[in-house]
Amino acid sequence: MPTAQSNPILSFLPLIVMFVVFYFLLIRPQQKQQKALQATVQNLKKGDKIVTSGGIIGIIAGIQDDYVVIKVGDSDTKLEILKSAISGKRE
Repeated sequence: MPTAQSNPILSFLPLIVMFVVFYFLLIRPQQKQQKALQATVQNLKKGDKIVTSGGIIGIIAGIQDDYVVIKVGDSDTKLEILKSAISGKRE
């Protein structure tokens, strides 16, 4: 008796479905969030209040090509941080 052979595409179907689900639930929203953060960092200006990835909250005192100078605390303490360390703008 000959054995029935299954279609090779059907054997990969669960894997393809899992990839599509992961793309729409994980990868695509992360890409949108990254683009929004990049646009926010590009539009920063002097006087904006920001939060760094380390949790430091400060006000932008100066902007350079790849870093910003922020004022933190009540005194005139200034820190230079990379733009890549900015996690968001605080309203």
